[in-house]
Amino acid sequence: MLVFMLGVMLPAVALIGVGVWHLRTIQREKSIEAVFQREFQQVLAIAEKRIDARAFEIAEEARAKFPDATQGDQLEAFLASHSDITHAFLWTGKGHLEVQSQPDQMSDSETAKEGKELASMLGSWFDPESETKDWIAKLKKIEAMDGRHVYLTSNWVSRGDRWFYQSLVLFKARGSTAEHPAFAGFVYDTDYLSNKFFPQALNEVLPSQNGNDTSHPPVIMVRTAKDHTPFASSLCWDGGSPEVERSFDGVFPGMILGIKLRGTTIASINNHFVQTAFLILGALSLLMGGGMLLAYRNVARELALAKLKSDFVSNVSHELRTPLALIRLYAETLELGRISNPGKRQEYYEIIRKESERLTSLINNILDFSRIESGKKEYSFRETDVADLVRSTLESYRFEIEQNGFQFEQKIDNDLPQVYVDREAISRSLLNLVNNAVKYSGTEKYLGVNLYRHNGGVNLEVVDHGIGISAKEQPKIFEKFYRVSDPLVHDTKGSGLGLSLVRHVVQAHGGEVAVESEPGHGSKFIITLPVQTGEMQQAKGMTA
Repeated sequence: MLVFMLGVMLPAVALIGVGVWHLRTIQREKSIEAVFQREFQQVLAIAEKRIDARAFEIAEEARAKFPDATQGDQLEAFLASHSDITHAFLWTGKGHLEVQSQPDQMSDSETAKEGKELASMLGSWFDPESETKDWIAKLKKIEAMDGRHVYLTSNWVSRGDRWFYQSLVLFKARGSTAEHPAFAGFVYDTDYLSNKFFPQALNEVLPSQNGNDTSHPPVIMVRTAKDHTPFASSLCWDGGSPEVERSFDGVFPGMILGIKLRGTTIASINNHFVQTAFLILGALSLLMGGGMLLAYRNVARELALAKLKSDFVSNVSHELRTPLALIRLYAETLELGRISNPGKRQEYYEIIRKESERLTSLINNILDFSRIESGKKEYSFRETDVADLVRSTLESYRFEIEQNGFQFEQKIDNDLPQVYVDREAISRSLLNLVNNAVKYSGTEKYLGVNLYRHNGGVNLEVVDHGIGISAKEQPKIFEKFYRVSDPLVHDTKGSGLGLSLVRHVVQAHGGEVAVESEPGHGSKFIITLPVQTGEMQQAKGMTA
């Protein structure tokens, strides 16, 4: 048992303890949330690169169709072919800045106001000679490092009491020279960025989303640094605040990307994971505990069985030694010729015979048990006068009964039916019950054997006024090697097989064995044998 505790239970308990500690650590340190946040940061970084690449691609396409430095009068035509662009401009030297807005929006006061503000801002950018050189150097550097010809930045405009985000694209105009530099560019309006560009770009980042998805896929949005409401979002954005955010570094300064899970939060997933893990760990702990309990009970049962077997060997040895000693004693007495009285000599012969029969009965019990355990026990059923069988069996044991000073009472009904039984097996079962009554009767020595017809069968009862059996132990007395926890029982040698053999024999005959007992008031063992026809007995079979 110590090995079982050290080798099985302690590792199991340690494993469960480590599992609980690990889950507590995950819960405390929010490890699942940290994993999601790292993954989301990577997704946002990829999204930013793809959005930047798409913005440069669109800007380069528009730049390629932009009028050259000598075609300032073509700005209106350029805007007409690019409805997503609100303003276009061309700077060809100090004081030579032309800003043109979408023709269909020129009547809008806000658009006109934005055009004037844009012209003022660009004039301050390009007119100073030092600023011009800085812009030329900046554009050259971008082209050398990234192979791009455009520079993108933000352009905030106020409309009423709110600020709106626009994207300004700047590049050197075709025809620009070192002596006569020229800059050009255009502005993407808020509506285009919010309703077309960003939604398409965000959906390209997360292309697998659809409105019927019942899982919790990631959804992405973009907002301005001045407003927490989404400026644009991917398909299936369900509101709420993003779990992780990332600022645009270069192309869209002032814009912030945000990501979350649709329909849930990272904290909810973390809690669900921990709760599920605890439930699984609890279930596994219960299973492990149940397994250990079964293993413990099995080990304990095996130990108890080993002890019972050891006691069985000891008791059987004593049971064998007693009749052998008597046989040897009386045989030696007769052999030495010390008994001259013929009557006494005959009595000794009878004692030797009965002790040898007792010895044979014990050995037969052991052999029967061995056959039953190996499944090889066979019975020979035949039509039998059960009354005659009981009388002859009791007669062979009468000497033992009378020698122990028992009051013996025998009641056998007349006209009992013939019963199909194995004579030897039923006789041995009766002797086992009688032998138990003799051994465990204490001071009040009474033995009664009754045989009568009952409910279509035959009942065989063995009654004593002995020590009795408690109610809780009555279901166990028919188990092999089991002996009642009573001092008289333990002081009396026995194999612990008798009642187990009785039950097996009776059940093999299609009958039942029961006990009625009360501690201190004796016991009554009842064998019920069915009355069967020859055909029924053959159908039942000849082996058990």
